[in-house]
Amino acid sequence: MNKNYNYLRRRLIIPEYGRHIQEMVDSLLEIEDRDERTRQAKAVIAVMGNLNPILHDSAEFAHKLWDHLFIMSDFRLDVDSPYPRPMREELEVKPEKLEYPQSYISHKHYGKNIIRMLNRVAYADASQARGEMDNILRYMRNKSVEYNQEIPTGEMIANDVLTLSEGAIFLGDDCLQKIEMENKTASSRQKSVKRQQQKSRQPQKGGRKTTQRHNSQK
Repeated sequence: MNKNYNYLRRRLIIPEYGRHIQEMVDSLLEIEDRDERTRQAKAVIAVMGNLNPILHDSAEFAHKLWDHLFIMSDFRLDVDSPYPRPMREELEVKPEKLEYPQSYISHKHYGKNIIRMLNRVAYADASQARGEMDNILRYMRNKSVEYNQEIPTGEMIANDVLTLSEGAIFLGDDCLQKIEMENKTASSRQKSVKRQQQKSRQPQKGGRKTTQRHNSQK
């Protein structure tokens, strides 16, 4: 008994349609009469459309089916199509290589956009710069905590701002006080979370007493 495995068969050009549709397309190439070949091609298009009946009435979907028909025939099928035939050269065109920006980032945990934000604040009005600067400092503090696993001091954030802005932004005492206040709030939250975790890990004394009483009654 001869076994017909898929790896021994011809490779499918568009596997989503299956081997039976591919065999139908191959049979179209054997029809000599052009009118009959066009009529049979429309029948194959109808069968291909039944695989996705929801999109059957869409004009773009019909155009895509005819393109797939020509592709599956290896661009050898000669029929009257309601749409222009696709060209092999158009489908095999490789996209241009995307050039990624290569620039040095001194503080990678802040990201590259933080420099643009600081440059924007440096040339903004005083009222607008104050509101945006508060958000930037809060963002830098959170990112520093994620990266260093510790809460940065106000002096550390101020030095980073001075370095990233190339000396254009110098934080005053009021900004440093806000950072220290937020650090204290964050530190107290961390301590409360640790206390709750330690309490949840400790065994309940009531459960032990209940067990001892139960054993004594036995």
